[in-house]
Amino acid sequence: MSKKRFSKTSKCRFCRQGIDEVDYKDTHNLQKLTTNQGKLFSRKRSGNCAYHQHIVKASIKRARFMALLPYVA
Repeated sequence: MSKKRFSKTSKCRFCRQGIDEVDYKDTHNLQKLTTNQGKLFSRKRSGNCAYHQHIVKASIKRARFMALLPYVA
């Protein structure tokens, strides 16, 4: 039997697109990273790296404060 080897090519969506800063005004992309209830997806579920997950968390909190995203849906 041959062992499957997984390649390290799966990067987060922001690393693939070359995005350094996640904009809090981009609610369309931020909604993709939250559940129907408004909770953030984990790094494992969203596929983000630690750097971008930290920035996404801050951007979602900022968008909630500015009333662009709901706290609870």
